[in-house]
Amino acid sequence: MGNQELFDKLKDAIVNQDINGCPAITQEALDAGISAFDIINEALAPGMKIVGDNFEAATIYLPQIMMSAKAMKAAMEILEPILAEEKGEDEGVGTAVTFVQEGDIHDIGHRLVTTMLGANGFEIMDLGTDIPNEDVVEAIAKNKGKKMLLVGSALMTTSMLGQKDVVRLLEEENLRDSVKIMFGGAPVTDEWIAECGADGTAENAAEAARVALELMSA
Repeated sequence: MGNQELFDKLKDAIVNQDINGCPAITQEALDAGISAFDIINEALAPGMKIVGDNFEAATIYLPQIMMSAKAMKAAMEILEPILAEEKGEDEGVGTAVTFVQEGDIHDIGHRLVTTMLGANGFEIMDLGTDIPNEDVVEAIAKNKGKKMLLVGSALMTTSMLGQKDVVRLLEEENLRDSVKIMFGGAPVTDEWIAECGADGTAENAAEAARVALELMSA
C-alpha cells in the first residue's frame, strides 16, 4: 500500500471515529517508513479538519467529534514518543503556551494546532480551555527568559474579544516583548490581529505551524 493510500485510510478512520483502527493504521504507516510528522500533517490533521467542517455544516454533532478526537488521541499515543526521539536533546524552537480563551470550550482546532506545534519542535505548555487572561499572563511571567510563543484560540466572537485584553495585560506587566503571539479561531481575521496587537494567525493547523516557525525565527 502506497503512502497516499495509507494517509487516506487514516483520514477515513478519523472521520469514521475508528478508535481501534487509528493506532493500527498509524503503526502500519510507521512500518512503511513514513515519518511521524508526515502522518500528522498528511492524515491526522486533514482528517480532523474534515470532522470540524462536518460539524460546522451540522452533518455531525458533538458526540461524533469527541469520538474522532479519541481516535486521533489513540494515534498520537503511538506517535508522541517518536516525535520526542526525533526532537532529541535539542531544546527545540521555543515554548508554545497554548490555550482556549475564557468563555470558550471548543478545542478541536486548539488540539490540532497544539499537536502540530509539538511535531515541529516546540515544547508545549497546554493550559487547556476556558482559561482566564490572568492565568495566561501568569504562565508567560513564570517562563520569562525562554523563547516563547503564545497561541490562543476562540471560536466565538464574544470570547475572541478577550484576546485584545491578553495583549493589553502583557503590555501592562512589561511582558509583551518577551513573547510572540498568535490567535486563531473562526472569527479571527488579519484585521483583528492588527487591531489587537498580536503577531499572526492561520487558517489551519499546518499553516499555524509554518507561521509559528516564521515568527520564532524573525
